[in-house]
Amino acid sequence: MDAQLERSFPQKPVTVLAGLLAPVLMLFHLVGPVPADLGVSNGALRDCPTTAHCSSQTWESSNPMAEFNELSGLVQESPRTVVVHQTETYLHAEATSAFFGFVDDLELFADRDNNRIQARSESRLGDSDLGVNAARLAALRSGLDR
Repeated sequence: MDAQLERSFPQKPVTVLAGLLAPVLMLFHLVGPVPADLGVSNGALRDCPTTAHCSSQTWESSNPMAEFNELSGLVQESPRTVVVHQTETYLHAEATSAFFGFVDDLELFADRDNNRIQARSESRLGDSDLGVNAARLAALRSGLDR
């Protein structure tokens, strides 16, 4: 009977290992502490300490408030993304990766005084984000251009 069962459901060692490790790794939901220096200071979002796990963009806008509102809607529609704090000109959201639960902080700022939008996305943990934060900002920007 065991031989018949094995022929019916062949198991590869990698598949078995992944099946055992995945639930264990998902228990570790890698959140990390919320950065204390989020927000707008002196009319700007803070600079990225390194580009290895952080990305920022600033672009000119003829109507920063309209673009900010549209970006806010795009963020709210993004999978695994939760808006934590929002004012008329600032948004902070947490974006969580699908598998390990890594959390990134996304910030948007409508700089009405200078007709600009500032966007910033940074991983809380790790030394590299494998381009995830830059891709997130590029996707938001391209969402505006549609």
